[in-house]
Amino acid sequence: MSSDSAGKKTGAPTAGIGLEAASERKYLKWYNKVGYGSGDVAGNVVYVLLSAFVMIYLTDTAGLNAGVVGTLMMVSRLFDGFSDLIFGALLDRTNTRMGKARPWMLWGFVGCAAMIIAIFAIPESLGDTAKYAWFFIAYTLLNAVFYTANNIAYSSLTALITRNSSERVQMGSIRFMFAFGTNLLIQSITVGGVAMFGGGAAGWRAMAIVYALLGLAVNTLSVFSVKELSPEELEGESESGPEDDKLSVAESAKMLLSNKYYLIILVVFLLTQIFTAMLNMGIYFMTYILGDAKLLGTFAWAINVPLIVGLLLTPLVVSRFGEMYRVNIGGYIIATLGRLGVLVAAYLHNIPLMLVLSGIAALGMSPLQGTLNAMIAEASEHTWLRTGKRIDGLMFSCTSLGVKVGGGLGTAVSGWLLAASHYDGHLDVQPNSAIQMLYVMYVWFPLIANALILFLLTRLDVEKVNARLKERADARAGVGEAGGDFVASGEAGDAVEGLTSVAGAEESDGSAG
Repeated sequence: MSSDSAGKKTGAPTAGIGLEAASERKYLKWYNKVGYGSGDVAGNVVYVLLSAFVMIYLTDTAGLNAGVVGTLMMVSRLFDGFSDLIFGALLDRTNTRMGKARPWMLWGFVGCAAMIIAIFAIPESLGDTAKYAWFFIAYTLLNAVFYTANNIAYSSLTALITRNSSERVQMGSIRFMFAFGTNLLIQSITVGGVAMFGGGAAGWRAMAIVYALLGLAVNTLSVFSVKELSPEELEGESESGPEDDKLSVAESAKMLLSNKYYLIILVVFLLTQIFTAMLNMGIYFMTYILGDAKLLGTFAWAINVPLIVGLLLTPLVVSRFGEMYRVNIGGYIIATLGRLGVLVAAYLHNIPLMLVLSGIAALGMSPLQGTLNAMIAEASEHTWLRTGKRIDGLMFSCTSLGVKVGGGLGTAVSGWLLAASHYDGHLDVQPNSAIQMLYVMYVWFPLIANALILFLLTRLDVEKVNARLKERADARAGVGEAGGDFVASGEAGDAVEGLTSVAGAEESDGSAG
């Protein structure tokens, strides 16, 4: 048996694929990258409305208890956790003329649009129990079904439309520029928009309809702005059949959980979203501590403009240093110090200093925001280099799982903390216990989350490990072609075993401990 046939039979990245060359090829035009990135407008219409405004809508307009709402959100996340794994596995098994991911991304947002309207259109005539039930059903359908399908598919496209790591970084930066631009827009105009539409329940319902239609339009444009690579091109092989790639859910899960870099990224996503969810409680901080709800828009500008600038610069900085690892660590050192400064300035009631330091912290966070999807793609590549199997859909479930569980947990915990502090949405002046809790939520939690993320980033050296695996895989391919090293045994599995042993050695080399 030849080396080529052995490699193709197992799906292993072995002879003749030129892994390093594949990673340098250009796959996308500028409009493909921009079109892909614009898709995060849709996702953030959903995310920002839920994380920044759903709690205050439910407490101050719908008249519901923050603690009960937080509990319902937490229960809803139990369904969410299962659905992420299910949809990730379904995506890996999807084969259509549009590809694996794009159909899920397209149709998933139709349901998102409907549910986001339902959440902000709870009938005033309903009793409290019926209001809780209405919210829980709509919230669960949105997150566990429609947003899951849309977001996993969208994130997976990073690995499905290009094999070029530089393009993945660029796409990540463009994506998050749209994300934070949307965040800035929604946080800046929502309070005024609700008032313009008459305030109260009618105002919130009208704004939800506007945002749902906006997200639906942009999501559709994003879907049709890119095209997925063929399975053969993705695998770097010409004869690998679809049967070779089919894995059971249990097998896929085992491969996923054996990838330590995936697990680190999953926790980073979780902490990032908890950070964001707590920061989005800023509308309470602005209203009851700083005395002006419209300051939310001012802080949104102070945070998101530096983030966008940082995202613009991230591809250049990563290219200059030749890796994401050091750039992300350096950025989060700045971010953590910045959040420490925000904490001090908040207790001094120095709003200008809070704004400046919030901007510095946001600038430090921007490299990670721009490279997270590229890091997931690297983790996915790591699994393929070690096993010869791709589990992109399941791997990218960490995006959706981390975003939803982290964001939901942060929002739910916020509700519990507000209730525990005796917050009352009907009061113009809150008790001192509620005021102190708002400090904990808005300045202490983000600082702690950033410090934990910084620690985890020091362990995320997957780029270095993958580079060594690629070099050795290509070297083995060259040896096999020249000297027939893979031919001697006559076993198809020899190629995989050889690569796996290399991967095991590299896991040890890449471990910080």
